Amino acid sequence: MPSPGAPSAAAGETLALADEALFRPVRAGNAFEETVARLLQTIRLGIVAPGDALPAERDLAVRFAVSRDTVRDALKSLADAGFVVSRRGRYGGTFVQSTLPPRGVANAVEDPTGVGEVTAAEIEDILILRDALETGAARAAAGRSLPASERDALWRRLRDAESAPAGDYRRLDSRLHLTIAESAGAPSLVPLLAENRMRVNALLDAIPLLEPNIVHSNEQHERVVLAILTGNVDAAADAMREHLEGSAALLRGFLA
Repeated sequence: MPSPGAPSAAAGETLALADEALFRPVRAGNAFEETVARLLQTIRLGIVAPGDALPAERDLAVRFAVSRDTVRDALKSLADAGFVVSRRGRYGGTFVQSTLPPRGVANAVEDPTGVGEVTAAEIEDILILRDALETGAARAAAGRSLPASERDALWRRLRDAESAPAGDYRRLDSRLHLTIAESAGAPSLVPLLAENRMRVNALLDAIPLLEPNIVHSNEQHERVVLAILTGNVDAAADAMREHLEGSAALLRGFLA
């Protein structure tokens, strides 16, 4: 008979299944964001307990099917956010902090309408609506023959976001997304997207601004804008959806 408090065989099997599910390969399009989100899930669910070591970088790279640089960037971002700590020496590695930062949903995120805290279900509502609005906007913009003024505006907003300092990035990122909405040719779309973007920004303000994510987002922005300017409808929609999935992965990882 197992001793009191010892895990049962069924519990061990459940843990093994959870471990296998969380340490599976991530999607290539948003490798950094998905890696951060997967590691956060592993920590939040207690698959790796507070004070315990995460698998080595090389093992994580193999299991997630990403480069070691991606794993290293993800671990550094989580260390900066207070989730893990790196230790050197014979018994070194990356360890889960004994005390984790509080969850953003309960402690940092407020509904911009003033109603109160945003729940996990409301986060999903915000993200699903964002995908519908912004993917549709990119598709519609690519399907139009844009006048020179709108083409210039898209390119200018793209370059503004790419050169933005960290403190101004969120504003200029939002302006680019709203300019894409304006290029869709449906004036009633813009206020809907603007309202949704306010709620998205409230969520984004509650998580760390990660430099690798900014670099990746700028690359994705360029693919979206180029697809719009060349009239490639499917490529514009696909690029926007991939971009939104990266942000969604981080938001779910940190907040849900």
